[in-house]
Amino acid sequence: MTGKVATVVGARPQFVKAAAVSRAFREAGVDEVLIHTGQHYDANMSDIFFEELEIPAPKLHLGVGGGLHGAMTGAMLAKLEEAFIAEKPAVVLVYGDTNSTLAGALAAAKLHVPIVHSESGLRSFNRRMPEEINRVVTDHLSTLLLCPTQAAIENLKREGITKGVHHIGDVMFDATLFAIERAKRSSTVIDALGLKGKRFAVCTLHRAENTDDPARLNALLDFLEGHARDRIIVFPVHPRTRKVLAASGRKLDRLMLTDPLGYFDLHRLLADCDLVLTDSGGLQKEAYFHRKPCITLREETEWVETIEAGWNKLWTAADYVTPRRDITDYGAGEAAAKTAAVIRPLL
Repeated sequence: MTGKVATVVGARPQFVKAAAVSRAFREAGVDEVLIHTGQHYDANMSDIFFEELEIPAPKLHLGVGGGLHGAMTGAMLAKLEEAFIAEKPAVVLVYGDTNSTLAGALAAAKLHVPIVHSESGLRSFNRRMPEEINRVVTDHLSTLLLCPTQAAIENLKREGITKGVHHIGDVMFDATLFAIERAKRSSTVIDALGLKGKRFAVCTLHRAENTDDPARLNALLDFLEGHARDRIIVFPVHPRTRKVLAASGRKLDRLMLTDPLGYFDLHRLLADCDLVLTDSGGLQKEAYFHRKPCITLREETEWVETIEAGWNKLWTAADYVTPRRDITDYGAGEAAAKTAAVIRPLL
């Protein structure tokens, strides 16, 4: 092999996926250069993940964080183009559905560098979500499309994409297997928050569709406070959500608000909680990996199999739709190794 992989990351879920795949790259002898766009720039949302997950420090940190979607994506695109010209990668690897994902794909496409999209084929079918636009455009630009489920493959087929499509399972499951044992040994979050022996749920709320609409946000907060009558709600607050809450003046005395948590602390909470409430795609799956019921704080989910298997429901739904069963599509923790194997021929 003579070429290298340029991996673009920028947000918390991407650091988690990149940690698993970067380990697989090292084991397979794949040369990787890690580029951090800076989309998540808060230390609790970025630096701590590189330390905990033993990810090598990014070779390049572009420092693009904050601002409107168009301005952020445009700034990333310009800087990533310069980075790719300097690094001359054989392949650009992008994860998921963030602005960093779209910017990486656009920069690579304009330079005629093959794109590998990890977590390809997901669809919420809601084009009002910026994440949906990001994932659709990235899929249509990509050379290799690495799908976590058969449903994702079917979504791509309906859009006429069949070449370069691979079902590899879910890289997040690889990362979770790594985290579960480490969290048991190292995390003290249960004692620190006074949760030992108590019934509690884990909650996150950060998507713009929820935080930027005052009426919707208040309805969701009312919903969360209703659940707080039965159990403690541990709510690690995303920086954007904290800013919106401060501006609104809304008090949330029934909820246990914390700063964003490290990866192992989060998994320690998931291991002991009895419910997850979230608008995060990644946390919906992590709830399933821990076999905990989840309520998704959105009107739809791209992880439809979690609903079909009875582990997840939308917050507006009356109940879970079916008895709970395992989801075989996610694989057995070999998605990162499969990612490395699929990419090697392009190098």
